[in-house]
Amino acid sequence: MSSRKHDAVFDDVLSGLDQPAAPAEAEQARGGTRFLKRSHALGERMAGTREEKLLHWVDPAECRMWERHNRDYAALTEESCRDLIDGMLAQGRQEFPAVVRRLKGEDHAYEVICGARRHFAVSWLRANTYTQFRYLVEVRDLTDEEAFRLSDLENRERADLSDFERARDYAEAIELYYGGKQKTMAQRLEVSEAWLSRFLALARLPAEVRAAFASPHDLRELHARTLKPLLADPARRAAILEEAAALAQEQREGAGLEAAAVMRRLKSAGVTPSVPALRHYGAEGRGVSVRRKGRGYVIEMPGGLSRPEAEAALAAFVAAQFDPESGSDKA
Repeated sequence: MSSRKHDAVFDDVLSGLDQPAAPAEAEQARGGTRFLKRSHALGERMAGTREEKLLHWVDPAECRMWERHNRDYAALTEESCRDLIDGMLAQGRQEFPAVVRRLKGEDHAYEVICGARRHFAVSWLRANTYTQFRYLVEVRDLTDEEAFRLSDLENRERADLSDFERARDYAEAIELYYGGKQKTMAQRLEVSEAWLSRFLALARLPAEVRAAFASPHDLRELHARTLKPLLADPARRAAILEEAAALAQEQREGAGLEAAAVMRRLKSAGVTPSVPALRHYGAEGRGVSVRRKGRGYVIEMPGGLSRPEAEAALAAFVAAQFDPESGSDKA
């Protein structure tokens, strides 16, 4: 049979599939469609191009968060999950499955690796009259290291996951799974060592500095990058930690200082203010004061100074600049 005839016959066979079947033929048509789909799926699996996923609709109460889940579940609220709750209400169900592992001999059947917000949203809906909602999960067999990488990959670009949550997760994982080797961890996560180093520095900020912020969620990777070299100087470190303790006390008392204000105070701790050189010429209380400003001078003269007093004070200033042997102080 020629290629053109083969295509024509094939088109003819499939031409009726998009049309509504007659009542007597409906079940036969559905059976044929299921057979074609199943045959196609089996072919893909045998060819290694298809991976079957096992999905379940479960009660969220059957699930617990993995102890190393990188999201702070306790910090989730109706407000922070409102977009997800509204989306589920609009769709009538959860659209994308969470990833879980099975548990044996535990109070829960599943452990949530990815999908904390989805779990919260479904739980909230069920607790607020929408009892028909269930939690869609994909069951996988994962090692702890694989679970960590999967969770990190899913949440890496999420704006609602704070830098500090991510940093804390990395600091724990590098010891648990990578023997403390930053290079190995960066390769497994497929990120640069420099990028990973910045988050590890954030996790390793002194507890006193972390407490200076109103919330750990206010901490950013940039803050650690700025403070790291300052803390490396022993003298500056002591001053920064002292200022951090003062800030922490103010925060506990309800100051509510924003991150930018906290950083300004921490960066200025231990820095000696640069005071312009100030010299006085003439009789005490009856002369002129001179200070440097850039490459010039600012001369301040009090009101009520007589002309002779002013001339004498200015002469002393000029002499100090051009006649060092005069014994007068230079400005």
